[in-house]
Amino acid sequence: HVQLVESGGGSVQAGGSLRLSCSASGTTNSGYCMAWFRQGPENAREGVAQIEADGSAVYADSVKGRFTISQDAAKNTLYLQMNSLKAEDTAMYYCASGLRLPTRCRYDYWGQGTQVTVS
Repeated sequence: HVQLVESGGGSVQAGGSLRLSCSASGTTNSGYCMAWFRQGPENAREGVAQIEADGSAVYADSVKGRFTISQDAAKNTLYLQMNSLKAEDTAMYYCASGLRLPTRCRYDYWGQGTQVTVS
């Protein structure tokens, strides 16, 4: 059982930056997949960034070069650094965690979301 709580969202001008945090508690596993998703006002939920098994990151094309996902294992915390923000980045952002299977990640745990508004 894992509980996730996001923080760091808010309102920012286009071109600005925000850093989101996701604190994990409960029965955590260092091998869990960890990722960020988002859902805009007129969009379905989409993957934003995911940490691969080798520690590298995979990003959606729309955020590549602007966003950076990272984690601090000692603090059980996941981060998303967002730079050069655009209006299109406005969305509710969610962190997710789950088992890393041989071919995919199974995201069983989700946070409540944190709102990011870019104007």
